[in-house]
Amino acid sequence: MTQSFVKSLTSVRSWSDNLFISGGNPHLISRFCGVALGSTTISNMVSKPLHDSLGHLLSSFVIGSSVIYVHIDYITYILFLPYLFQTSLAFAKCLEDQQSFLIQFKNNLTFHPENSTKLILWNKSIACCKCNWSGVTCDNEGYVIGLDLSEESISGGFNESSILFNLLHLKELNLAHNYLNSSIRLSISQLTRLVTLDLSSYVDTKPKIPNLQKFIQNLTNIRQMYLDGISITSRGHEWSNALLPLRDLQKLSMSDCDLSGPLDSSLTRLENLTVIVLGENNFSSPVPQTFANFKNLTTLNLRKCGLIGTFPQNIFQIKSHESLHSIILRNTIFFGTRPHTIGNMTNLFLLDLSHCQLYGTFPNSLSNLTHLTDLRLSHNDLYGSIPSYLFTLPSLERISLASNQFSKFDEFINVSSNVMEFLDLSSNNLSGPFPTSLFQFRSLFFLDLSSNRLNGSMQLDELLELRNLTDLTLSYNNISIIENDASVDQTAFPKLQTLYLASCNLQTFPRFLKNQSTLGYLNLSANQIQGVVPNWIWKLKSLSLLDISYNFLTELEGSLQNITSNLILIDLHNNQLQGSVSVFPESIECLDYSTNNFSGIPHDIGNYLSSTNFLSLSNNSLQGSIPHSLCKASNLLVLDLSFNNILGTISPCLITMTSILEALNLRNNNLNGSIPDTFPTSCVVNFHANLLHGPIPKSLSHCSSLKVLDIGSNQIVGGFPCFLKHIPTLSVLVLRNNRLHGSIECSHSLENKPWKMIQIVDIALNNFNGKIPEKYFMTWERMMHDENDSISDFIYSMGKNFYSYYQDSVTVSNKAIDFSSNHFEGPIPELLMKFKAIHVLNFSNNVFSGEIPSTIENLKQLESLDLSNNSLIPTGTQLQSFEASSFEGNDGLYGPSLNVTLYGKGPDKLHSEPTCEKLDCSIDWNFLSVELGFVFGLGIIITPLLFWKKWRVSYWKLVDKILCWIFRRMYFEYATDRGQTYRILRW
Repeated sequence: MTQSFVKSLTSVRSWSDNLFISGGNPHLISRFCGVALGSTTISNMVSKPLHDSLGHLLSSFVIGSSVIYVHIDYITYILFLPYLFQTSLAFAKCLEDQQSFLIQFKNNLTFHPENSTKLILWNKSIACCKCNWSGVTCDNEGYVIGLDLSEESISGGFNESSILFNLLHLKELNLAHNYLNSSIRLSISQLTRLVTLDLSSYVDTKPKIPNLQKFIQNLTNIRQMYLDGISITSRGHEWSNALLPLRDLQKLSMSDCDLSGPLDSSLTRLENLTVIVLGENNFSSPVPQTFANFKNLTTLNLRKCGLIGTFPQNIFQIKSHESLHSIILRNTIFFGTRPHTIGNMTNLFLLDLSHCQLYGTFPNSLSNLTHLTDLRLSHNDLYGSIPSYLFTLPSLERISLASNQFSKFDEFINVSSNVMEFLDLSSNNLSGPFPTSLFQFRSLFFLDLSSNRLNGSMQLDELLELRNLTDLTLSYNNISIIENDASVDQTAFPKLQTLYLASCNLQTFPRFLKNQSTLGYLNLSANQIQGVVPNWIWKLKSLSLLDISYNFLTELEGSLQNITSNLILIDLHNNQLQGSVSVFPESIECLDYSTNNFSGIPHDIGNYLSSTNFLSLSNNSLQGSIPHSLCKASNLLVLDLSFNNILGTISPCLITMTSILEALNLRNNNLNGSIPDTFPTSCVVNFHANLLHGPIPKSLSHCSSLKVLDIGSNQIVGGFPCFLKHIPTLSVLVLRNNRLHGSIECSHSLENKPWKMIQIVDIALNNFNGKIPEKYFMTWERMMHDENDSISDFIYSMGKNFYSYYQDSVTVSNKAIDFSSNHFEGPIPELLMKFKAIHVLNFSNNVFSGEIPSTIENLKQLESLDLSNNSLIPTGTQLQSFEASSFEGNDGLYGPSLNVTLYGKGPDKLHSEPTCEKLDCSIDWNFLSVELGFVFGLGIIITPLLFWKKWRVSYWKLVDKILCWIFRRMYFEYATDRGQTYRILRW
């Protein structure tokens, strides 16, 4: 009798009459915390390596992401019980010198006692190898043969003379999951009796093995070797050949080791290999055909290691297909159809081909995999229908088909006895009525159907069928969720941990939520919920994330200071909340109040933000000044007060806070005064569209990691901020529509400073003048390269448990230069024609002269070009191919393909159009005649305005100029639509 099952690492699940093993280091099959058979549990710590006597018993031990698979012969287990007790009695007292070695070894280690569960118990007054010396195993003669110090927070490393290398009888050494940050010593090769070695590391600064061949040259007895996360940095043939002396090697795990390819076929000479884990390296090669020759292979994990070529069909024809239990090839760049020979692996437990660029319909051969427990085909291009047989496979517990192109279900049959626990079909094109047949899967604890095209309705009462359900996501379909019947027992609903019902046409807060004491994540955004947010929602004691944005909520019920939940993130943006901003207890880390109707900020709001990282109050109707108490929010990373009516000056303490803040966004308010010159060493600045005046603060030069500076549409004075050339990280510079003047040339020492990251420079609508030298653009490297760079001026991530949450209103994916409406003169720099990645180039309304470089045809990515109102001559076949009518409205443009005298003007009479905001703007008397004609003969003038396009355009240009000159906050922007560029007046 053979039993199969899945054990989740994050939850304890057992089935009666089934054998399962839990706990211990997942790498080493020699240690287990508990063994259960029916209702009998035998707890024991087995530290001695289990070799031949258990090899056949645990031959199917597999690891796949968060799931452990065990396939154990039931009768063999009964024979195994005496071995457990025999092993427990084999713990002998270790020899005196062995104990002395261990004490010295401990004293030379650096570790944190508060995190230790093994070393902290080592005491020289107590004999080692007993239960008080956890992690130590001795043989019958008293020699230390096993040392397990995994997860002991050991930091640093040990030198060549470490006492560890005196333990010559060691057979098992486990130092996994510590903080070894130096080179792994070659002296480990002195431990020639090692059978199991685990040095797996998951720290940012990887330990290194400088020479793999020397490291393992004497370890010829090794059967299990785990070096995950150790930097080895050698090419395919080098590290493969270095392993060849390990003839007895059975389990090899070297994921994330900086190995490079190609994968070498010599690896197949290690004929005893049963487990191969080489994921997260960079092989950039196909899988060798010889990999089909592994006769004993049970697990193959080549995830995310740069595999290329067509899908290796021969993998599914491996001679050992009867023993192959786990295949993990996710995150590869294969191209081609799905493997049609996959049905040959009849004993397969785990198949992970997600993120493999596979296309085609669902492989019918999967119906042969009657032992399959976990199927992962997400993030491919599979299409067609999802076959019904998939849900009848007797052992299948997990299905992940997310992010494909599946369009429908096959007709469901009776699957009420199905063992399905995890079903993810999100982000497909599934259409038709909501599949209520899914509620037959009574064992489901995870169901995700989000981001499809399902329609119809679903009664919340139907959730009563899924008593084990903990995670439900139905967001972003066309379905309507109907509130449950009030007469139904609200406590009978499954105890959910995650509920996402965004965009499900909900009208009210579901009443059954009141009793969801285990609910941690709740998303009811983009629904039609109106009115008051009930106070009971703040009392769900496990709730940590609440998103009820994009509804029609107007009020928060009751006091928010006595809430009993563990809320960390609250998203209330895009509602109709009004009045003064409500304050929450200090535990809130992320609070989004943006796009509501709030009118005031409590003066003491900062007293309630001691734990807050993110606060957005943008797009409200806030008035008054910025509360000084905000400066007390010492953990604040993002503060967004943009698009309000806030008055007053910017407090110097806010500027000082930018040493902590990742983003300070005050754009589009009515702030006045000068910008405090107190910027610290790091800062993010967006003060666009206020009434700020004075010079640009020179302390900005302290911001060595500044990426975005936007102080456009203010009243800033002074010259070009050459001190910004000290900041190589600057990506976006917006100084438009201010009162800056003078040359933009900097001193020779600053001119060559690299602006390698710059991709948007907007200094339009100022009074800059002079020539632009070629060398000015020499260091703008990002403009020259065609990579698809994309940045956002303010991006905030709440960490692994949340999502990238905030970004500014403009995500910068374009590359643009706008020098328009200044007084620049001379030729257009030829170097600009090397900016192959530029999308927008605007030099209009200046005094540039000479020829437009013919190499402008090199700008393949260019979407908008405006050189109008200069004295330029178009050259090159690209520009001269246009008819003269294409240049109408650009009186300053002349040359081939245009008339010799355009609109009655020759080149000697051409001049640039003065910028609209300068006090010395001259007025064209032709335009003035329109105004005089209005006074003396309305009929004579209005008629041409109505029927003569040129007069009408000229008239409104003049009106725009006058408005822009009178109202200093108005400015011009250029927009492109269907290949045409338009000038737009904005406030």
